[in-house]
Parts: sequence; structure tokens; C-alpha cells
Amino acid sequence: MSTPPLAAAGMPPGAFTGPQAQAAREVNTASLCRIGQETVQDIVYRTMEIFQLLRNMQLPNGVTYHTGTYQDRLGKLQDHLRQLSILFRKLRLVYDKCNENCAGLDPIPIEKLKQKNQQLKQIMDQLRNLIWDINAMLAMRN
Repeated sequence: MSTPPLAAAGMPPGAFTGPQAQAAREVNTASLCRIGQETVQDIVYRTMEIFQLLRNMQLPNGVTYHTGTYQDRLGKLQDHLRQLSILFRKLRLVYDKCNENCAGLDPIPIEKLKQKNQQLKQIMDQLRNLIWDINAMLAMRN
């Protein structure tokens, strides 16, 4: 699946030109992942709102209903669906960009990551103990 143009994601054509375009291209993968995470959270929130609207919406099945209220809720529902579509396109752009940025990287085995995490935890514990010892020594001086 090809990446949709930025204009299709709700951004006007020419939104990224000049120095802004260069800065946008240089966004690191960690920032893209954060943006992707926030987008997923927005998608979940919008989806919950859509289900809430649907739960409160009465179907026109011969029961008397107020057409103004129905039309208002229908408009809100359509707006939420439009926003959801934009968010999915944004997520696709972020996903494609992350894949592009990581294309030449070798995956790190999980075991190696666990080992590195354990080493970092040990270093942090040692630093924490060192800081505690320094604070204790300073407290004894006073």
C-alpha cells in the first residue's frame, strides 16, 4: 500500500515547504513513535465517542422522534467518522515513515535487549546507592 499524500491526511498542499520541510524530514523515529502512540490514543477516544453516540441514538423505526435531535446526532457521528478517517491516514503516514527510517537497521535480539536493560538497572541502582551514601555522609557532617 502506498503512502497517501499529506493533503489526503488533512494537511493543505504546500504545508511543508522550505526549512519546515527539511525539519519535518529530520524528525527522529522515537518522536514518530510518540506521535503514532498519541494518534492511536486519539483513535481509541474517537471510537469510544462514536459508540457513545450510537448508543444514545434512536433508530427511526416508526417510533416518534425529534428530527432536529436526530439530525444533530447524525451530523456529530459523521464528523467523528471523518476525524477517525483522518487519524487513520495520519497513523499510516507515521507507520510508513518509521518503516522507512528503520529499513537499514538490523533488528536487535530480545535476549540482548534484556541483557542491556539489566545492565542499565544495575548501573541505576549503583548510582542511587552512591547518592544515598553521599547524602548520608553530608547529613552526618551537619
